[in-house]
Amino acid sequence: METLVATVIIVIIFMIASITLNNLFSITIKNNTQSIDNYLNELKYKHQNNMLQLPYQEYYENWLINISKFEDGNINYIEYEAINIETNKTILIVNETSN
Repeated sequence: METLVATVIIVIIFMIASITLNNLFSITIKNNTQSIDNYLNELKYKHQNNMLQLPYQEYYENWLINISKFEDGNINYIEYEAINIETNKTILIVNETSN
């Protein structure tokens, strides 16, 4: 009887540990923005080398990317915005430009 109780307790502990690790890994994967950050850097490079027309919009993986130009006073800015369609997470980068 004691062996059965000990086995059940060990199985329950391993189940809780497995569920916890699964939750941690899924959160890590959802919050990983390395791919979109690299792609935004690539788009910045293309814009700086006149290979990209503004305003610009596209879908990349699960992200909606918008690139626009705006002026505040005498200063021009380029705004890079990426919105995750599934999680509504937003990445916003604003760069000052001399053009």
